[in-house]
Amino acid sequence: MPPAQSPSSPNSTESPNSAAGPAPSAPTAGSANDAIDVLDGRLIRLLAEEPRIGVLECSRRLQVARGTVQARLDRLQAKGVIGGFGPEVDPAALGYPVTAFATLEISQGQGSDVRAHLAAVPEVLELHTITGRGDMMVRIVARSNADLQRVIDRVVGFDGIVRSSTAIALENPVPYRILPLVDQAAAE
Repeated sequence: MPPAQSPSSPNSTESPNSAAGPAPSAPTAGSANDAIDVLDGRLIRLLAEEPRIGVLECSRRLQVARGTVQARLDRLQAKGVIGGFGPEVDPAALGYPVTAFATLEISQGQGSDVRAHLAAVPEVLELHTITGRGDMMVRIVARSNADLQRVIDRVVGFDGIVRSSTAIALENPVPYRILPLVDQAAAE
C-alpha cells in the first residue's frame, strides 16, 4: 500500500484546471465566525472521513475548482484550523491499552523545566496547564496497570513536581472528536 499523501502533496496527480465551478465566498471580516464557512466545514469533514483523498477528488466531490480546494486548505493550515494530515494512531493497538490522567502540582518557577521533563517521557501523550487544584494535567498511557506505576514514577520523579493525583480511564464512550464542532462553527 503506498504511503498516505497530504491532499496538497506536490506528488499528487491532480490537474490544476480540473473540476469547474464557482468558488463559494469566504466569510466576511467581522462576521460571527471568521474561522470557517460552510465549504470549509464540508472540506474538513471530507478530509476527516477520508484522510487519504487527494485535492482533485475533494474538488470533484465538493463541486468546486481544484484551485479553490487548494486555496482553502492553504488558508485553513495557515490559520491553524488544520494542523496536519498524519495518521490517527491508537495507543492500545501499539500495546498501551491503559490510559490515565494525572494532575500535577509543581514548584513555583519550575514550569519550563517540568514541561521539558514531561516532553521527554514517551508515554505522556498530552500536557495541559490548568486552573484549579493542580497546575498541569497530563494524559499518559501504559502497557498495564503495573506498568502505569512505572510511568507515574517516571513522571513524578522530578524535583519540580511536588504532588500528583492520578485517575485511570475505564472507558472512552465519546472518543476525541472534532466534526460536531466543525459543523457548528461552519453553520454560525
